Amino acid sequence: MKILKGNRIARNAKLRAGASASIFNETRDKILLTKRTDNGRWCLPSGAIDPGESVSEACVREVDEETGLKVEVVRLIGVYSDPNLAVQYADGNLYQILAFSFEAKVIGGTLGLSNETTDAGYYSLAEIAKMDIIEIHQERIRDAFANNTQVIVK
Repeated sequence: MKILKGNRIARNAKLRAGASASIFNETRDKILLTKRTDNGRWCLPSGAIDPGESVSEACVREVDEETGLKVEVVRLIGVYSDPNLAVQYADGNLYQILAFSFEAKVIGGTLGLSNETTDAGYYSLAEIAKMDIIEIHQERIRDAFANNTQVIVK
C-alpha cells in the first residue's frame, strides 16, 4: 500500500468505502493499534466495507478479523474523503478512501494477531508520535483522542 498526494489526485481513482475503529483502554489515554503484515506499518483496526453489510458491521467485523476482539460501535467520530490523497495497492489499483471512523468498545474476545497483523497493542499519543503510522490514520487517531461531541466531516 502506497499513499499518493497531490491536487485532486483521486480524480482518476476508484472509490473504496471503509471503516476504522478507535478502541481506547479503560483510562482513555491509550488507543489500540495494529501492525500490518503487508507493509509493516501501524494503523487502527480497519478495512473495506463488504457488499451487503453496514458501515458499523464492517467496523465490528474488521476488528474481530484483525485482533480477535469483539466490539460494539459507540459512536461515529468522523467521515474522511480527501480528494487530494489516493491509496495505491500492490495490484496497482488506485483508490480514494471514503472512511467512516468509529469509536468502539470491547465486549469480549482476546487481543491477538491474525494473518493481517504482526503486532497489536494500546499506545499513548507520546508513543504514537514515535511510530510509523499510516498517514491516513494519523488524522483519525488525533480526532479520536480529541473526543469531540460533534461528528467530523473532512
